[in-house]
Amino acid sequence: MQKKIYIINGPNLNLLGSREPEKYGKTSLKDLESLCFDRCKIHGFELNFFQSNIEGLLIDEIHKAINDGAGIIINAGALTHTSIGILDALNMFKGPKIEIHITNVYARESFRHKSYISPVASGIIAGLGVNSYLLAIEALQNLIND
Repeated sequence: MQKKIYIINGPNLNLLGSREPEKYGKTSLKDLESLCFDRCKIHGFELNFFQSNIEGLLIDEIHKAINDGAGIIINAGALTHTSIGILDALNMFKGPKIEIHITNVYARESFRHKSYISPVASGIIAGLGVNSYLLAIEALQNLIND
């Protein structure tokens, strides 16, 4: 049976590829999903790829992962810096969790330096563009199978 990983994307990531391409690159969310699917297939993972601009729907997706997920990769976007609800939901998930950011949040505005997700994350990947997602899949492969 394949292990399922959840990749959860927050606000504004639906506009990936067209939103500030100088910061976020030109890869669309759909193209990113395809890249992640291909990488997961290599590692024998089943992929649940999700995006919402609504905080409660992100929390619902984390709740789903509690029941059948082996790991979570989360790019909560701006909610990284504001959501105690996402923190609480992630804290209930007992598997590995990788926090990712397409940009280097520490080279940006100071309010982006505080993450509510980091205290419960197994690891953080930031600033490597959409490759952050692929590296996070590699990391989960090691964390899940150790």
